[in-house]
Amino acid sequence: MTRTTTDTTDTATTAAAGTTDTTTAAGTTGTTGDTTQLPGGAVHGLPDDLRDSLLTSDVAREAWLDITTLARNEFICWVEDAKKPETRARRIRRTNEELEDGMRRPCCWPGCAHRERNGRP
Repeated sequence: MTRTTTDTTDTATTAAAGTTDTTTAAGTTGTTGDTTQLPGGAVHGLPDDLRDSLLTSDVAREAWLDITTLARNEFICWVEDAKKPETRARRIRRTNEELEDGMRRPCCWPGCAHRERNGRP
């Protein structure tokens, strides 16, 4: 594995397979070109249930890849902030709907309390 202090991504290449595995500062991992892996946010990693939901909609998945890391972080924190399972399920459904409608941040959410307001984790 190669590691640099100026880059937030660690990369390891498997010679036999010719694939590249990456780990980002947000803790998400995946293989380049693998459509089952989506990036997480600035502070929060992408939960499996939200990832699975995003993968069901091409429009939502493309929107997810197009929004900023901080915007993804807001959606993830909004979903993870739910206290009840039914609220979490509703927020996951609404995340897909809002991304499909072109929204780039969750509606009516004051923002992630887990990051500094200067935009850095």
